[in-house]
Amino acid sequence: MTFEPPIHWNDYEDIAMKLYERFGDDFNEGRIYRIRFTDLHKWILEIPNFAGTAEQSNEGHLEMIQSTWVYEWRDSQKK
Repeated sequence: MTFEPPIHWNDYEDIAMKLYERFGDDFNEGRIYRIRFTDLHKWILEIPNFAGTAEQSNEGHLEMIQSTWVYEWRDSQKK
C-alpha cells in the first residue's frame, strides 16, 4: 500500500488527474468546459484523500481545476 499525501484545493494537477482517472474520455474538452461548477465541486469532494472542505473552494479554484483537466485530457489524446 502506497502513501498518498492529502490533496487540497490548490493541487490542480492532482485533482485534474483524479478526475481524468475517474471519467476518462467520457468528457472531452468541450464537455469539460460545460460542466456545472456545482457538479465539479461535488466530484472533487468525492476524491479519495481529498483534504479540502467545501467552504475552502472558490470560483478561481474551480476554473483552474477545469482548465487543468482539459490539459490532462489533451495530453492523453496524444498517446
